[in-house]
Amino acid sequence: MAGTVEKNLAEQGITLHQPPNPVANYVPTVRSGNLLFVSGQVCLGADGKLIAKGKLGAGVSAEQGAAAARGCAINLLAQVKAALGDLDKVTRVVRLGGFVNSAPDFLDGPKVLNGASDLMVAAFGDKGRHARTTVGVSALPADAAVEVEGVFEVS
Repeated sequence: MAGTVEKNLAEQGITLHQPPNPVANYVPTVRSGNLLFVSGQVCLGADGKLIAKGKLGAGVSAEQGAAAARGCAINLLAQVKAALGDLDKVTRVVRLGGFVNSAPDFLDGPKVLNGASDLMVAAFGDKGRHARTTVGVSALPADAAVEVEGVFEVS
């Protein structure tokens, strides 16, 4: 039976899919004490295809980037569920780190990352409010538009 967090997601039309497998020599999550570190998730949709590909400010709009960041957040939550079995074991979203594949003059990375942050707050309420870093980068794996990593406090 789905818990509170998954019900919140379902109300927004979101069902978690099987999380993507690592594409290199790393693991998707590491738990240390009551913290769960989730490796960066690119903006793959449930179909395994990129939600947005290319550079923000050079062919990819901020709105498309925000949708991609939301997709990254869904993948983060899928990894958390795979690691814990239940999203209700998250007691706090501690931090998100976002990487935006950006043209040199693209300055709206924080607006793009709101796609991920807004989803965390919608899913977890006040426990979803978090610290965050947004960094513009010159390239991401598979030319993904966005990648997001996360740290979660868990019980």
